[in-house]
Amino acid sequence: MQVKSADFITSAVKADQYPPAEYPEVAFAGRSNVGKSSLINKLVNRKRLVKTSSTPGRTQLINFFRVNDELSLVDLPGYGYAKVPVAVKKQWGPMVEAYIASRSNLKAVVLLMDLRRTPRAEELNLMDWLHHYEVPTILVLTKADKLSKSNQNKQCRLAADTLGVDMQDFVLFSAKSGQGRDVLWRLIVQVSGISNGS
Repeated sequence: MQVKSADFITSAVKADQYPPAEYPEVAFAGRSNVGKSSLINKLVNRKRLVKTSSTPGRTQLINFFRVNDELSLVDLPGYGYAKVPVAVKKQWGPMVEAYIASRSNLKAVVLLMDLRRTPRAEELNLMDWLHHYEVPTILVLTKADKLSKSNQNKQCRLAADTLGVDMQDFVLFSAKSGQGRDVLWRLIVQVSGISNGS
């Protein structure tokens, strides 16, 4: 995928704040500090399109970006960080579920999980939501560069067993090395139905 332009559009917490649904949309969801912002920046070849933070749980809005004037990428707020106030945690579920349930141009959700961690109840619940709303899911294991090849395979197998999927269903990704970038773009282009991605 050749990225010619990538721009921040708006932030939202509810449907009347979303931008018009004029482009196919792919959203990114995952636990706080899983590397969502870094992954999106790597995808679009920008260092700071999405603000990264060393403080997990910082992204508490739904952020919309436009790529090549033909595709929207959506950064959903991270979940599962202990220090985020309880009120904010309670807001996450309804805000994200409302987006998933109501967004007519949503083509897929990219679910990010840290390769070094075993998926937990939140990931299973989110996959259930997506299945319920018939939203295709792209599974990505981030921070692949932190593990050796043999440990990558071991953790990938553990994640597959936990989620009840095949190991081949995962994209192993590294924002540092770029591993998995082309594979992920190919899946996004395919599911969004945009032109050949060039």
